[in-house]
Amino acid sequence: MTRILITGAAGMIGRALLSELQARGQAGDVLATDLAPPEDLPETVAFRRLDVTTDAAAGIIAAARPEVIVHLASIVTPGPGMGRAAAHAVDVAGSGRVIAAARQAGVRRLVVTSSGAAYGYHPDNPVPLREGDALRGNPEFPYADHKRQVEEMLARARADHPALEQVVLRVGTVLDTGTDNQITALFHKRRLLAIRGSDSPFVFIWAQDLARILARAALEGPAGIFNVAGDGALGIDDLARRLNRPVLRLPAAALRAALALAKPLGLSRYGPEQVRFLQFRPVLANDALKSEFGYTPRLSSAEVFDLWCRGEGL
Repeated sequence: MTRILITGAAGMIGRALLSELQARGQAGDVLATDLAPPEDLPETVAFRRLDVTTDAAAGIIAAARPEVIVHLASIVTPGPGMGRAAAHAVDVAGSGRVIAAARQAGVRRLVVTSSGAAYGYHPDNPVPLREGDALRGNPEFPYADHKRQVEEMLARARADHPALEQVVLRVGTVLDTGTDNQITALFHKRRLLAIRGSDSPFVFIWAQDLARILARAALEGPAGIFNVAGDGALGIDDLARRLNRPVLRLPAAALRAALALAKPLGLSRYGPEQVRFLQFRPVLANDALKSEFGYTPRLSSAEVFDLWCRGEGL
């Protein structure tokens, strides 16, 4: 049995990981932490309340003495009224506290969910992106910028404290039956929005595949940095065919100007920076995940999207 502490355990991925560890007979030596207990917490899993924006992580991790920490706590979809400073407190400062506590407690391995967004939304991104490509984030996208900053902290920790093994997972868009967030909201529109001249590709990973990858990372997989995505990518026309929806293609300059006017007036939650998100989505190569990490996703990007569509009745 490996002693495992999970942060952000109440989220979709945390709950899927707990189920996977329970199926593997590992749940008896797991400490789940979050602001509130996960739904359907397995009876054998202990729970402690942990707010990573406070200094509580050091005490909880020191007392639990885990061999492995799986750090999932992050703000993927900010709640209403959540500003950038609040998201930074969780994503960046909170991750820094967990990294420091792991080092102080002599944790053997730290597993962190980063994101393909850490590469940033740039017109000159390689297609596909590989783990050695530059992490540039985007200052205008808090999530992408924060993930880049966290990865810089992790790189410093690897140099200064090599005894703490790291598994860093740069995850594509996670979908499962019932997933509901700002990405899936795009797929419920009557018309799919695209930028003229851009294929606007998406790569997806099934939540159950990600849970199995995290379990492998915690229990027996190699250390390293790995992109996490199903095989293939779906462009906007592929998505439209599957949804039986038309595509609204707009010139980048026109949409940028419209959003610059609409957001200050409260007519849109998105500003002109959203154009980059639609134009230059990172396409992740998963070769290293399969050949070096030793896991081949069971569902391709297309199969993951189809699974989600069936669950939504689309």
